[in-house]
Order: sequence, then C-alpha cells, then structure tokens
Amino acid sequence: MPNGVGVLALQGDVDEHLAGLQRCGAIAIPVKTPADLERVDALILPGGESTTVMKLLERFGLGRPIVERTRAGMPLWGTCMGMIVAAHDVVGIEQPTLDLVDITVRRNAFGRQNDSAQVELAIPALGSRPFPAIFIRAPWIERHGPAVELLAQREGRGVMAREGNVLATSFHPELGTDARVHQYFLEMVRQQGKASTAA
Repeated sequence: MPNGVGVLALQGDVDEHLAGLQRCGAIAIPVKTPADLERVDALILPGGESTTVMKLLERFGLGRPIVERTRAGMPLWGTCMGMIVAAHDVVGIEQPTLDLVDITVRRNAFGRQNDSAQVELAIPALGSRPFPAIFIRAPWIERHGPAVELLAQREGRGVMAREGNVLATSFHPELGTDARVHQYFLEMVRQQGKASTAA
C-alpha cells in the first residue's frame, strides 16, 4: 500500500479509524478533498450522520470521484453510517446514497442511542474467536443482491457484508481494540494492489 488508506474526514469517527489503521501498520490519510482522494489506494467511510455526509460529499465535490474510483476497483469500507451511504437504498425513506453495494439497509434498526450494545459476534472470515462488535444506532441489512456475501448476522439480520471490493459493517470496529476487521480490509487492499499490478 504505497499510497496509504484514506478515511473520509468530513464527520464522524475519523480519528478512531486513522488510529486503527496505524495500529495495523498502514499509512492512514484523512480525505477531505478530491486531491486527497487521489493520494490513497482505498477509502473508509466512518460512522456519522448519513444525510449530513451526503450533503458534504456534494459540497466538497467528493461524491462522484468516490463512486468512480470504487467502481474502478478501489477498496471501500463503510462502517455504520458509511454502510448506509454505500448502500443501494434505505428502507422507508427517500435518501440519496452512493449505490456502491447491492444492499438495502434500515437505519437505527437495533434501536436508538440508549440501545447501544457490545455483542460477541461470530464472523467466520475472521476466525473462530467472536468479535466484540459495538453497535450504536446501528442499521441492518434487509436485502442483499446475489453477488453480496453476508459475513456476519445479528438476530438473523446481516450486519457485515462484502461485494467485491466493497466492505460494509453496521457496527464500529474502530471503537474497540480488536483490529481484525481493519486487518481484513487491509488484506482486501493488498489483494487489489496485486490484481492491479498483474493487470
């Protein structure tokens, strides 16, 4: 990863994701402009408020470049709000999204702020040890397309999914100390780099 991994730095858990990437040995870069985006090999959309972030993406001219880069193969990971922004659509409301992963999500599906919880979540892709997943006003996946792989479920609902170069989690790995989801994403970035070199 010669150019590092970006974290969209318009709102939300930016510092926590930057620190998580750095703990894994990656170069972590805040992304606020299209020029910043050009410097990175991958991008994380952190937690925050999805309608606000969609407006900020438009204001800062980042929405279209993110879509173009991701559809061209750049690895992208959305956490909580980032999963909503990356989704195809949102249940029950007309909310613009980037439409980068073929899932339909429901906002605040597990309850409001006072229903936040840490759950020992089975994620076979990360190994046999459960992952301490922190859910805060979290969405869940109501529908997923045939190319989408559900990597984890809670109460029968998808909470971690992958479609090609796009990863989505409804929980917040950046708020804990277990680095396995960040490491999983960084492995996606490494594999994409190998594929690009081979091409």
